[in-house]
Amino acid sequence: MKRAFVLIPGPWMGAWVWEPVVRRLRQRGHVARAITLQGLDTADTDVSGVGLETHVSDVLAILEKEDLHDVVVVGHSYSGLVAGQVADRARDRVSHTVFVEAFLPHDGKSMLHVFPERQRADELRLIADNEGRWPAPDATVVAEGQGLTTRQALWLTRRFVGHPGRTIAEPAALTRPLTRQRASYVICSKEHFAGRVSADVSAMRTVPTWDFHTLDTGHWPMVSAPAQLAALLADIADRDR
Repeated sequence: MKRAFVLIPGPWMGAWVWEPVVRRLRQRGHVARAITLQGLDTADTDVSGVGLETHVSDVLAILEKEDLHDVVVVGHSYSGLVAGQVADRARDRVSHTVFVEAFLPHDGKSMLHVFPERQRADELRLIADNEGRWPAPDATVVAEGQGLTTRQALWLTRRFVGHPGRTIAEPAALTRPLTRQRASYVICSKEHFAGRVSADVSAMRTVPTWDFHTLDTGHWPMVSAPAQLAALLADIADRDR
């Protein structure tokens, strides 16, 4: 049955990174679109006013403008915070949330809260030194152990732009616990040593309305394994009935 997918890119990226997955979902008969969050279209725009709430509002506005219902919202990496908050606020429009190697939103906590204190301070300094943007990694870091070819890693990093720094430092706001959402978590096995995932993600395994899936690829599955990811997303949507 046809479903509507809204796919949100992770840090440093725009809608372009989801194109191979969007195309495959449409070929399966689904309505699928990816969005570029504010501050991530070009590297030279002022991002001083772009915070986490800005990105949540970006997605909510699209749901309302296009009058989308029964939506599967997909968030990758940083955008798990965005997807989870959108699902929390638009319960009449979002039927399922998919977190792809994503950070989970926790009320009153930022993405940086999962980092050790010293690393958190280092990241905040980097943002301050880069005019409010969180600088993107280079191709070597992106490719290492992640199932990407050198060409794919270069393609990614050449299109990266610095991510609006406020978005990863500002706290999420939820009106109800994540355990109340219908959600799926996609683990990309090459991203984890011995299969270990963060404690807050692992805790969701016991939640009846959550399910877990694994892809044998790295942190950028929309690039390294788009066919497998699209098939999995379609399967998740089919089961969510």
